[in-house]
Amino acid sequence: MALRFSILGSGSSGNSALLQTDNTRVLVDAGFSAKRLDGLLGELGEKLERIDAIFLTHEHGDHAAALSGLARYPQIRVFANRATSQTLQAGLKHQVSWSIFETGQTFRFRDLEVSSFAVPHDAQEPVGFVIAHGEDDLLSPRRSIAWLTDLGHAPQHVRERIREADVLVVEANHCPVMLEADTKRPWSTKQRISGRHGHLSNEAARELLCSITSPRWRHVFFAHLSRDCNSTAAVEAACGAILATHQCGLTVVAAGGGTPFYHF
Repeated sequence: MALRFSILGSGSSGNSALLQTDNTRVLVDAGFSAKRLDGLLGELGEKLERIDAIFLTHEHGDHAAALSGLARYPQIRVFANRATSQTLQAGLKHQVSWSIFETGQTFRFRDLEVSSFAVPHDAQEPVGFVIAHGEDDLLSPRRSIAWLTDLGHAPQHVRERIREADVLVVEANHCPVMLEADTKRPWSTKQRISGRHGHLSNEAARELLCSITSPRWRHVFFAHLSRDCNSTAAVEAACGAILATHQCGLTVVAAGGGTPFYHF
């Protein structure tokens, strides 16, 4: 096995993904209760007790809810920057096994190389990740996945970070027309969602993809869709043609849904 991952769940109700190599099992975010997360892992033949680490993008509950139930799993290291860890630890009754990184830093965990970068979102110090495995030789080809969810817009440094990834997981949160027509959300919430520190729309995701020349992507996963203000069809209509020109695969993760393992 080189590198494989599965999105366990994606959307406002919770976000988490399992990333595996021969020697390592990590979660990118853990936005479900520990019990629910263990159940989702069980569907893939895994258990929470076998997870080695969690890489957190930010402190919002739909990305970090499991931490309150990790007292039973002291072996799990939780990687986060200081602002995120301090915010979360203040609300917990047990001490988490934190591993602190500086935003912008590249660190290693076992056979993974993890590069973090700042993203604009309404959290303390949110980040995206590029996670790589392998040494880029014939015996161990280097593969990487870029993780980019929860951001209101994509600055230039973000665009540079994701160009060379083999797999891209990117937010396509809402359709602006559907968001404007939504009757469940007050105007202030709509403004937050569509603001520069909110969430990427389908059109913003399309613009991001169009702006990157000669990307290395083999497959793009669109994630964090709004259940009420987006649809898989709307994302495909907005972004499908762009990916066809890049000759890479496309998966739209339905709100609340996940994916089978993707190997690369």
